[in-house]
Amino acid sequence: MRIAFWTALVFACVATALPARAAGFSDWGAIIVAGDYRAHDGGDSEVFDDARHDIGTALERAGFQPANVEEFSVRPARYSSPLPEQSDPLTISNGLWDLSNRTNAGCFIYFTSHGSPDGVVVGDGMIAPNSMASMVNNACGSRPTVVVVSACYSGVFVPLLAAPNRMVLTAARLDRTSFGCGQSNRYTYFDECFLESMQVSHDFPGLANAVRSCVAAREVKEKASPPSEPQLFVGANAMAGLPRW
Repeated sequence: MRIAFWTALVFACVATALPARAAGFSDWGAIIVAGDYRAHDGGDSEVFDDARHDIGTALERAGFQPANVEEFSVRPARYSSPLPEQSDPLTISNGLWDLSNRTNAGCFIYFTSHGSPDGVVVGDGMIAPNSMASMVNNACGSRPTVVVVSACYSGVFVPLLAAPNRMVLTAARLDRTSFGCGQSNRYTYFDECFLESMQVSHDFPGLANAVRSCVAAREVKEKASPPSEPQLFVGANAMAGLPRW
């Protein structure tokens, strides 16, 4: 009788101490943005939309609710299951804001596109680091937040997005290109490594380290130079709010 009592008490304490972990990602909101449809040579490419679609599927497998995952494409009419929204800054910002009003936990944001030292390409324009920081600050505030920017020079986003409650992962240093956005590529090197790493990792910090190792190995194999050196920032309070899958 005494053993049964203490077993029940320990179980109750553990259940009470770990509500965020137990809830997983069921009350997180996620946006995934394909910001362009052109390869590095200007020709048509599905490389960003392929990643957008498959990262959405991977998030749902990790526990995100389909209704809380919104995808954006420059050419949304070409796709279905799910039908993405139009990739433009206002629509993306409004979509993240709406998600934050119907979810109560964390935010996940993923951009895959071309980039420059000025920001990430979205359609015929650009989202600059200060604009993305404003969008994330307004919608996500102090919630646990993961931001991934898969683009050349995407390290420019780290200083303005960094916060104690956030993890920020970028495909390259602020002064480096990333690789794999040709017409024949299914994914960029970074996006492919992200998808592969989700299958073998169990949390976002572990995934980020796996992605960085994967990208480095791929670039050595393909003799891509100089190395892109993906950047990772993990805020002091971020780990406590990130569930596992």
